[in-house]
Amino acid sequence: MPYNFNDEVINEIRDANDIVEVISSYVDLKKAGTNYKGLCPFHNEKTPSFMVSPSKEIFHCFGCGEGGDVITFLMKHRNLNFIEALETLAHRANIELPENNNEEDKKKYEEREKLFELNREAALYYYRNLKKNKKALEYLKRRQINYNIINRFGIGFANDSWDDLFKYLKNKGFSTELIYKVGLIVKRKDKSGYYNRFRNRIIFPIINIRGKIIGFGGRVIDNTMPKYLNTPDTPIFNKGYNLYGINILKKNISYNRAILVEGYMDVISLNSHGISYSVASLGTAFTEKQAELLNKYAKEFYICYDSDTAGKRATDKALEVFHSIGIKPRVIILPKGKDPDDFIKERGIKAFEKAIDKSLNLIDYKIYSLKKKFDISTVEGKIKFTEEISTFLKKIKNEIELDVYLNEISNSTGISLDAIRNQIYNKNKSNYSDRNSSNIHYRHNRKDYIMPVEYKLESGHIASEKSILNLIINDHNIYEKLKDDFNYLDFLNKENRELAKIIYKEYSDSKNLNIDNLKIGLEQNLSNRLDEILNLDSLVDDTDKAIQDYIDNINYYKLKIRREKIKKEIKNLGKKDNAEGEVQKLKELFMEFTEINKQLKMNH
Repeated sequence: MPYNFNDEVINEIRDANDIVEVISSYVDLKKAGTNYKGLCPFHNEKTPSFMVSPSKEIFHCFGCGEGGDVITFLMKHRNLNFIEALETLAHRANIELPENNNEEDKKKYEEREKLFELNREAALYYYRNLKKNKKALEYLKRRQINYNIINRFGIGFANDSWDDLFKYLKNKGFSTELIYKVGLIVKRKDKSGYYNRFRNRIIFPIINIRGKIIGFGGRVIDNTMPKYLNTPDTPIFNKGYNLYGINILKKNISYNRAILVEGYMDVISLNSHGISYSVASLGTAFTEKQAELLNKYAKEFYICYDSDTAGKRATDKALEVFHSIGIKPRVIILPKGKDPDDFIKERGIKAFEKAIDKSLNLIDYKIYSLKKKFDISTVEGKIKFTEEISTFLKKIKNEIELDVYLNEISNSTGISLDAIRNQIYNKNKSNYSDRNSSNIHYRHNRKDYIMPVEYKLESGHIASEKSILNLIINDHNIYEKLKDDFNYLDFLNKENRELAKIIYKEYSDSKNLNIDNLKIGLEQNLSNRLDEILNLDSLVDDTDKAIQDYIDNINYYKLKIRREKIKKEIKNLGKKDNAEGEVQKLKELFMEFTEINKQLKMNH
């Protein structure tokens, strides 16, 4: 089948195939400084003169002179033509190739190139604006950002104007349709025209690994909200697929390191102090695609998010994402209330390098964070700490490593090694997740399970509801899965139910959940409950299984509530001289009572 191999597709295929990985399939390569060395596959030699450069993405033999990129290597080594080599590499990277069937593909390619050109022109305009704006320059100076850093990152400024950029780009010959499509202007609500997306903001161009400007981030220099504003998803920009600073990290691949931080200023500040291998996710939760991109340019990975509640939650999510693709990152711990930008400015590069040296692996980080979360000087705190850390200790395959952690936890909590092992392997304990959830049936409306005032819910049930809400808040996809079969009315606890109603409503209007907006107008008890939910650990091995376990647990308590209601109905009917219809009702209630008891015994 003929395919359309335009420059964009060729670049995508080249970028998706790590040259070291591909050549390692045919040549035994050894690390040699920032490069890799091996015996040349194109001529006989005893001393290695064949070099592969991951940063330049090329190979070269100093013996026979052969050289090129990953496509050239495959053509020469396997005697393939250009098209065959591209098809082979596309298949290796699971890239679907566009068929060469009409002019549409050519139009799309030309449009994308035009959008890149448009962004470049906008970036130059913003850059020139900054040079002329004293207020913006003073702001950057206060943030310790000098001209060298401004030039390195192409930082600019969007004037406090509704249409200056729009007019400038129109005068440069760009159409309104393209300016809108690339996200630089916004359509007015009354559809009477357009206005600049970015106004009175420091502008950070977002550059991909090929050096193309794909979007922008903007930060206010006053108290206007929102503080940060990003380009929306466009034909050339997808937040979940790109990282701010990846173009600079690629140039500094020799460090073999990557530090994941939260924002533009963190990346810029670390760079200005000599740490040129940091990147930031772009106003969204860290994704697998971003982790895979990062994995191409580093071997050591660190997470250094803010030390506040939101930062801790983001750290848990990033750990989960990294581990899902087989990467084992370390977490850099900063003092409370500090982000990387604050820390390195106040304490300097040496202090930050010490923090890197003291970074924690997954288990050490979970021990550290759970000790902060629970008071292990109390019996209750020790129990909760041990229960939560056990879910992570289960993952350790090395017996010696496990033994080290078991002794550490036993010494710090005073809990015996046997008791901790029992907790890890669920010995002498009923495991609700092993129950067959299909045995739990419901024949009543949700109102049958609304909690009576006098019925006290058990802590395990409330915890399950809170855990589900935590997962929903952290992942819109989970809301989509649950919204029809498990809506807010399924939450029995009043506070959880009210929060669920608000969260479900927010998600029905938008895919993105703004926690700050969510808290506006909340009563104190709901605000406190939301904080409890946000502080829960969202890192689970199997999300779908965890959700099913939580739902099964909730359904179990629904049965108990229904049973209590039936008991009262039976008691009330038993006090009367029953008419024929009431006798039949009693029989039905007894049958249902018996059936529920069977299910409760079966599932507990």
